[in-house]
Amino acid sequence: MKTSLQKCITHKGAQFFALLCAAFFASQVYAGGWSLKDTEGVKYKLADLKGKWVIVNFWAPWCPPCLAELPELVTLQQQHKDVLVIGVSEQYKRKQEVTDVVKKLSVSYPIVFGDEDTAADFGGIEGLPTTFLYSPEGKLVSKQDGPVTQQGIEQLMAQK
Repeated sequence: MKTSLQKCITHKGAQFFALLCAAFFASQVYAGGWSLKDTEGVKYKLADLKGKWVIVNFWAPWCPPCLAELPELVTLQQQHKDVLVIGVSEQYKRKQEVTDVVKKLSVSYPIVFGDEDTAADFGGIEGLPTTFLYSPEGKLVSKQDGPVTQQGIEQLMAQK
């Protein structure tokens, strides 16, 4: 027979375990439960993109490190048919700012006009640029705060 203290400890342990599980599953929802619609109206869901590496890159038109990595991401997608890059532009004043940058830098991958809700779907972001890399199985492999390079992403892909 359990004492009152043992029952309390067992109950507290069960509560802790339940909270731990809830946190884990919540992070999994944020990691892959997103849906994005690009400037052309095309919708992207991670669940529909199995079999491809998916890179979701949050950037802003006023951010020099963001602008520096855009050509790297264009080249990466062009050289790897199993890679889909989706750019999510944030913190812009007018959509025209975004489209001007996309045209000037010949960005050929889908662009999304994002906001705080978009970032929240990914668990939030701390700054720009921020890049999420998903495996062909749909698992979050990497979240990078700060600029990425084509070589760095290729190395991550080779490790998985």
